[in-house]
Amino acid sequence: MKLNLAILLTLFRIAAIPAVVICFYSTIPNARPIAAIIFGIAAVTDFIDGWVARRFNQTSRFGEFLDPVADKLMVAIVLVMLVQAQSGWFEDVIAMIIIGREITVSALREWMATIGERANVKVGMAGKIKTTFQMFGIAFMVYKVPMFGVDMYTAGFALLVVAAGLTIWSMFIYLKAAWPSIISDQEASGAD
Repeated sequence: MKLNLAILLTLFRIAAIPAVVICFYSTIPNARPIAAIIFGIAAVTDFIDGWVARRFNQTSRFGEFLDPVADKLMVAIVLVMLVQAQSGWFEDVIAMIIIGREITVSALREWMATIGERANVKVGMAGKIKTTFQMFGIAFMVYKVPMFGVDMYTAGFALLVVAAGLTIWSMFIYLKAAWPSIISDQEASGAD
């Protein structure tokens, strides 16, 4: 495995997770805003590492594996922290939708790869828009402290609700793209 800038950015995203967790639970002044800033910087690397990999020809199988792992770990861990810290049924449902979709789409992509059809479920524009709303929403919720008279938690939660809707929409787009392969595999195996 050859380390390059794209992979280093992805590894930074993974390394940022414990820092976000420690700050989130810390009692130091401005701990939540610090956690949100670290999360935000890590989230920005998600957009940068892909651009760097394509622009400077640094794509690799390891990078293709590591990038979605870093994203899903970061989002799932921080969502669980938010649910634990501000438990309400609506936050719980939104977290379940987002984490459930990530598991479903990851499993779908893995299965499609085994039958040589992974290109049919590659990340599309709907997924990128969903990720943008999701990252801003989570960062604002982690920040929590009002800024310029704006309740950051509520603003973040509103963005996360939009992200949850986009999450369901993008999941259906991926399932629709995979449906012909699912049907043909079922017919080939003679399953009902």
